[in-house]
Amino acid sequence: MNIKLSLLVLCLTGISFAQNKKKMINSEPDNNYREDQFYASVTYNLLSNKPKDVSQSGFSTGFHFGFIRDMPINEKRNKAIGLGLGISSNSYNHNIGIVEVDNNLTYGIIDESEINVSKNKLTTYLVEVPLEFRWRTSTATDYNFWRIYTGLKVGYIVYNTATFQSNLETIKLSNLNDLNSLQYGVTLSVGYGTWNFHAYYGLNSIFNTDANLDDANIDFRSFKIGLMFYLL
Repeated sequence: MNIKLSLLVLCLTGISFAQNKKKMINSEPDNNYREDQFYASVTYNLLSNKPKDVSQSGFSTGFHFGFIRDMPINEKRNKAIGLGLGISSNSYNHNIGIVEVDNNLTYGIIDESEINVSKNKLTTYLVEVPLEFRWRTSTATDYNFWRIYTGLKVGYIVYNTATFQSNLETIKLSNLNDLNSLQYGVTLSVGYGTWNFHAYYGLNSIFNTDANLDDANIDFRSFKIGLMFYLL
């Protein structure tokens, strides 16, 4: 996993550098420029608002890719609204056992002192629409600049899986009905040039009110931190 992440980062950095160099050599200044961009992000996914005794282990990852249309709102064109469309996959390692009994899902804390668990992961696949307010120090000829992009991202879960593997059994479930299909949260991207810090905090729960642990709703909120790459 670490090797894959490193190769992805190096590949995206190289693509961005080559594109910026080509623009600086071949492009005429365009005072009506827009920062229309493909974006790619790698995140570490955390679960906030966890119930008592719920924990995470391993490395929970997120991969995000899409395109954002840039719409400047001032004469200097350093402020803009960005609207896009993208896809993402997100994994969450946890210690909650999910079992289907008579077409109903039940949840319980796994006692890992008695069971050797090798994998217990929830994975979601989403179509996403990011909406950003964008501030940057770019000009018609400057392709490396400071940026602060903040906004809202709305996603729809098109597919999900829950995988459990131990020394006793393997359980694979898909399209769990107890997840909120609509996911939304606030985003922040800050950085210079290719390298940008990125964060997302979910404003609603991953699970809906049908998912209960010890008679209490599982109100997981997704918190993602990582790197964002903008490819011009």
